Amino acid sequence: MSRLISTGRRVLSYPEHGASLRRPLPDGYRHLHHRTRLGHGREVFEAAGAAVRCFRMHRAAGASVRADGPAVPGARVEIGLGPGPLRISVPCEVVRTTDTPDLAGFAYGTLTGHPACGEESFLVELAADGTVWFEVTAFSRPAAWYARLAGPLLPVLQRAFVRRLGRRLRALASAV
Repeated sequence: MSRLISTGRRVLSYPEHGASLRRPLPDGYRHLHHRTRLGHGREVFEAAGAAVRCFRMHRAAGASVRADGPAVPGARVEIGLGPGPLRISVPCEVVRTTDTPDLAGFAYGTLTGHPACGEESFLVELAADGTVWFEVTAFSRPAAWYARLAGPLLPVLQRAFVRRLGRRLRALASAV
């Protein structure tokens, strides 16, 4: 349990832990997959991987982040989304991390109290040709009444935020 994030007895709110890193994605959820080209070379890969693992990418995209440290399995994180008084805090737990010479990132899952249930992975890949890619894969469905009420607007907002993450990560990684 994280010292900073006071999540009480919150637990992961879905049974398919780690499934955003496997195919096929679980049935019964909306699926999201998005890839952004970040640049080229090991330096871009290293910078992007560090920005993902330390939640710098989320902050650069306008989210507030409360976490004890970088993404490690079992770490609790609270992401704040939305403007000012409409900002909602969404509790998550890191369920998997990836750290190889050509792949870096993590997946986090929703905890009880999150407006959705499901999982999202954020991976940076250094391809064989030196191209660096950022990939987000998610499966989710509404859990709170207001998320169900938002209906088809939620996937549109999620896709817009994921595209913003890619753009911000490209800028962070190219600053090396």
